[in-house]
Amino acid sequence: MARDRTIDDVLPGPGDPPLRVLFCGINPGLVSAATGYHFARPGNRFWPVLHGSGFTPRLLRPDEQGELASWGLGITNMAARATARADELTPDELVAGGRRLRALVAQRRPRWLAVVGITAYRTAFDAPKAAVGRQDAGPEETGIWVLPNPSGLNAHWSREAMVEEFARLRAATDG
Repeated sequence: MARDRTIDDVLPGPGDPPLRVLFCGINPGLVSAATGYHFARPGNRFWPVLHGSGFTPRLLRPDEQGELASWGLGITNMAARATARADELTPDELVAGGRRLRALVAQRRPRWLAVVGITAYRTAFDAPKAAVGRQDAGPEETGIWVLPNPSGLNAHWSREAMVEEFARLRAATDG
């Protein structure tokens, strides 16, 4: 029943600090779509890695995602449609998501856009040789950092290596 559902972005409101980092997932998984919470599937490493890298003072559960705004953090997705696996998305969906993401960044002006998923980033931003890490060009004053996908399906990156890469971005946000 959750297939093709969408979930709302998590963005700071008027009383919150400015948007420091906008994390961008590829698209909601089925558990996220069913619950309405980003990175909700058990085994997804986003929340532990976010905490381990120092972005949050404690480990949050997906249903506590609203607390991110108080630290100037937000979450969106490249493509809105929920799927069981990100590879179910078409390249056209990712390119359209990249356009929507650029518009959101222009409107909200985060200091950093952090895209979790190198393959989706390469397609959406027409950057076939991009690698994980800081990207050379970002829209206007927003920097772009590509992070490894925290999905449990991404066996190429250990949790420890992900914490290290997320911490590199966090260090850049402090400077």
